[in-house]
Formats: sequence, structure tokens, C-alpha cells
Amino acid sequence: MAQAAFAPGVFTWPSDDPQLIGGRCGSCAAIIFPRAPACPRCGDTAMDEHPLARAGTLVSFTTQDFLPKEPYASGETEETFTPYGVGLVQLGDEVRVEARLTEADPAKLRIGMDVRLVLVPFRTDADGTEILVHAFEPRT
Repeated sequence: MAQAAFAPGVFTWPSDDPQLIGGRCGSCAAIIFPRAPACPRCGDTAMDEHPLARAGTLVSFTTQDFLPKEPYASGETEETFTPYGVGLVQLGDEVRVEARLTEADPAKLRIGMDVRLVLVPFRTDADGTEILVHAFEPRT
């Protein structure tokens, strides 16, 4: 089955060891995710591509227990929707990233746990292409 990233420039793809692609300001050295055309700290447009750490620490989390409103485009319906976790992950001392978690059971998640980046299926397009998104899974 063919696979594709849900959006260009968010993570390295294809890759056996994917990384999120952040931005680093050439003027003030701020690191952001996702990459943007201008620095949110100083406004400079000298933003360089900056690969982020593949592993981090779960800072906070919640669960998404109902189908999100558009523009969410998983192809699910209210009847077929599968809940998922959403976490705030600290990547080294550089940046915090909000992302999907592979675990949706709050009893299996804890603040301070180690997590690592993975790519997970989001939907399958009409042509059979599996669309991937980034997520973090607990490290055991």
C-alpha cells in the first residue's frame, strides 16, 4: 500500500527514523514547531529548518473522545470514530509539541513519562494511499 505524509514539511518522510521538522530563527535562535515563515518571538523571516528530537517527556495530556469538527479529515463518522490521546511533549530543552498519542487510556498515561515519535495511519484516500500523521507513543 502506498503511504504519504498528511502535509509536506511537518516530518521527514519517507524515513525509517522520522523526525518532526521545526524552525530555528537565525536572529534570536527561537525554536518552534511547526516551522513558520517568520519567528513568533522577534518577527524575523530568517527561519531555518531544524530537525527536532525523536523522543521527549509527556508534560500534559487529555483524550479526544468525540469526533472533531471540520477541518478534521479522518474520514470517520460519529459511529466509527475511535478516541485518541492528545499530549504536550517536551522535546529536549528546545520546544514543546502538541500531538496525538498512540495511547487513549488515561490510566496508561502519566505526566513525566518518556515518549517517542512514531507515524500512524490517519485515513486511507480513495486511491488507496494511506495517509500518515505523527504521534508519540509511550517508551517501555
